[in-house]
Amino acid sequence: MRAAHRIAVLATVSALVVASAPGADGAGHAWFTSWAQSQDGHADAPVSGQSLRMITHLSQGGDAVRVRLQNTFGTGPLTIGHATAGLSTGGAGVSGARDLTFAGRSAVTIPVGGDVWSDETRLATRPDTNLAVSMFVAGAATPGRHGAALRDNYLSAPGSGDHTADVSGGAFTTTVGSTYVVSAVDVHNLSLKGTVVPFGSSVVDGIGSTNCGPGCTQLGADRRWADDLARRIVAESPASAQLAVANAGVSGTTSAPSCPGMPPSVAGLDASSRLDRDVLALHGVTSVIYYYGTNDLAYGCDAAAILSSYRAVFERLRAAGIAVYVTPSTPRPGYSDAANLARHEIGLYVSRWSACGGECSGVVDFDQVLKDPLKPNTILPAYDNGDGIHANAAGQQALADFVSLPMLAGSARK
Repeated sequence: MRAAHRIAVLATVSALVVASAPGADGAGHAWFTSWAQSQDGHADAPVSGQSLRMITHLSQGGDAVRVRLQNTFGTGPLTIGHATAGLSTGGAGVSGARDLTFAGRSAVTIPVGGDVWSDETRLATRPDTNLAVSMFVAGAATPGRHGAALRDNYLSAPGSGDHTADVSGGAFTTTVGSTYVVSAVDVHNLSLKGTVVPFGSSVVDGIGSTNCGPGCTQLGADRRWADDLARRIVAESPASAQLAVANAGVSGTTSAPSCPGMPPSVAGLDASSRLDRDVLALHGVTSVIYYYGTNDLAYGCDAAAILSSYRAVFERLRAAGIAVYVTPSTPRPGYSDAANLARHEIGLYVSRWSACGGECSGVVDFDQVLKDPLKPNTILPAYDNGDGIHANAAGQQALADFVSLPMLAGSARK
């Protein structure tokens, strides 16, 4: 691509991003991110002249939606020729699909590393709604994706063309376990008071949540503790304290920027590197639940490195006016003695004054929920997914039930 043409493309996308940015319509206070999945890599194979139908799960509803399309880890520019959003009817079926536009245009090209928010689209949704976002990829591209969708998403055949307006899912003949391109959905809702962002690694990402017992798997049931927390907020919080929940978990990642045993696949996906893209770029964020440290310890980071990264992230969140609630590192059977001592030191820091010694807003002590009281460096068997690290569906619900809703409401907008 010639340099002048590349600059023109980037300028066009930048203009689109600015035109559809939060607050650009003068009503940014009414937009809240209701679902998110942070990009962590790119698709295993390219897509070409075909349609993608991704199923998102809204924590709260509203009278309109905006959708974020992202190409952070794509291998080349991504051209979306047409996109729609509609209510999922199960599988790849959809009803009430509405066209998505980008600064008034039906098509948009997103460069590598870029993203764009759609314009406001009038579409009524409710809490626990499955929203299908369909995109026609013009040309060939290997798009960015979130690896652990924990549900089926759908692709039409290569070269099959634009099926984004199809009500039937018949054209979508291939399923994938990742979420391509779409990384967040906003809802317009004047009654909401904020968005809570669980931010962390695989325990936030929901690994283990599809395990509902021996021989039982519930793919697509949305049983991550963050999903369970969203349902609790809807059911238990008063109308004056309703919050959205947007998940910012990425499996395998760390709080610290580097640890001795860190695999190359997660380099550059540490908390500080992800913060702007995966938390601060979301809308209406009033609080973060920070669940990081287990991989840092497993990869050989000591307490000093982990706590230094905590402080750097917490400072940035506080500067943005966002409350941060922190959980101590949870049990893991493969920890060395040194790692368990470091885990203890981190726990003491987080618990000091119940506020990280004044450097965070409060504590969500998931360690107390998950640990086996007889073997405190291991997970309670009833909550163990089977790997000693992640909680099963029962454990996910226990984590969600432990979170103080009044605490979250205390940081919400008045």
